[in-house]
Amino acid sequence: MKKLRYMFTSVLLSVLLVCCSFTLITQKKKKFIQISKKMKIAMIIAKDGFRDEEYFQPKDVFVKTNFEVDTYSSSTGTAKGMLGATVKVEKTIDQLKVDEYDAVIFVGGMGSAEYWDNPLAHKIAQETIKQNKLLAAICIAPVTLAKAGVLKGKNATVFPSEAGQLKKYGANYTAKDVEVDGKIVTASGPSAAKQFAETIKNLLLTK
Repeated sequence: MKKLRYMFTSVLLSVLLVCCSFTLITQKKKKFIQISKKMKIAMIIAKDGFRDEEYFQPKDVFVKTNFEVDTYSSSTGTAKGMLGATVKVEKTIDQLKVDEYDAVIFVGGMGSAEYWDNPLAHKIAQETIKQNKLLAAICIAPVTLAKAGVLKGKNATVFPSEAGQLKKYGANYTAKDVEVDGKIVTASGPSAAKQFAETIKNLLLTK
């Protein structure tokens, strides 16, 4: 009887050990998958007149961090920067699915005003917030976010000439180079492009 009890106890301990080991391996595997998952960023630029540094500097930071970057505009073809750079655009904003990305960024430049009153751009901004993704805009592009209604009651910054627009739509204009309020990042212009990118990168890596 004692021998049977001993055997039963040994078998039970072995089963428990196997179960615990399996659970530990599964947890480690899940953690590895989460860590190794590549972040995806959608960058929206104007077809004509995006600000070169505000696109290329952040994109360079993201690519070096092993983030995947997709570029969208209002139409396909060659997008032209204010300083002469060009970008081949293969995706339009009507194709952008927010649930496929970790962050959506509106790049500035004079041409980005094309999105200020664009219902589709507004919907993208609203959906990004609704899905608890990171939403960012630089230079005059934060005006698009303001008009979409997602900056109401939020701390935000913008190119100084458009500060009144942010205030008009309920944002708390801070005049900082880069401002963060929850999952929303805004920046004042090309001189803040690198800091803007680093801020977004750090938020994504620590989420």
